[in-house]
Amino acid sequence: MFCTLNTHKVDMEKLLGGQIGLEDFIFAHTKGQRKEVQVLKSEEALGLTITDNGAGYAFIKRIREGSVIDRIPVISVGDMIEAIDGRSLVGARHYEVAKMLKELPRGRTFALQLTEPRKAFDMIGPRAGGGRGGAPPPGTGRGTLRLRARGPATVEEQPSAFEERAVAKVDDLLESYMGIRDSELAATMVELGRDARDPDALAQALDSQLGDFAFPDEFVFDVWGAIGDAKVGRC
Repeated sequence: MFCTLNTHKVDMEKLLGGQIGLEDFIFAHTKGQRKEVQVLKSEEALGLTITDNGAGYAFIKRIREGSVIDRIPVISVGDMIEAIDGRSLVGARHYEVAKMLKELPRGRTFALQLTEPRKAFDMIGPRAGGGRGGAPPPGTGRGTLRLRARGPATVEEQPSAFEERAVAKVDDLLESYMGIRDSELAATMVELGRDARDPDALAQALDSQLGDFAFPDEFVFDVWGAIGDAKVGRC
């Protein structure tokens, strides 16, 4: 279903993306129980943040406390969203799933088909004491292995403080506007916008590479501001 870095738990904040440290551990999570849930969309926002593994499977990354989904205990973080009202979502990206859920009319009841990750190793904890040779803990490598859809993986330097701040800000904006978190998409947007002199220049750069997203003007303006804030160190 998906992989997490340095933890066996279903922790979607540790979801494997396009970059891993040279000393990271990868844990694979396999399919568990399937379930179908009837959901009444009693509010405009369901309270879901959705991500995907880049291989055609979308997952619940976060559930907002007190939201519609939060009041359905059988739905959990880490569940794979297989279908909505019988329409398969296998192969869909997370932003496509988020858009479909957002477009459902308020007051409608719909069926959500989910598969939860298999529960295993819940009793495992971190080892006390180091292994032979005093090896450093996972994730301390200075290099980063970047995985690409096309071409070979490459080892790159870790992102600068500016890039980390900017990517975090843009990722937050993606969640706010689109209900998704995608650090790789955010990093691409930062790379495209770091030299943009104004929002129009950023919009042109985004349209040239990410035109399929059809980002609204107010979102582009906020992204441009977030990148500018990150350049001067504003949080």
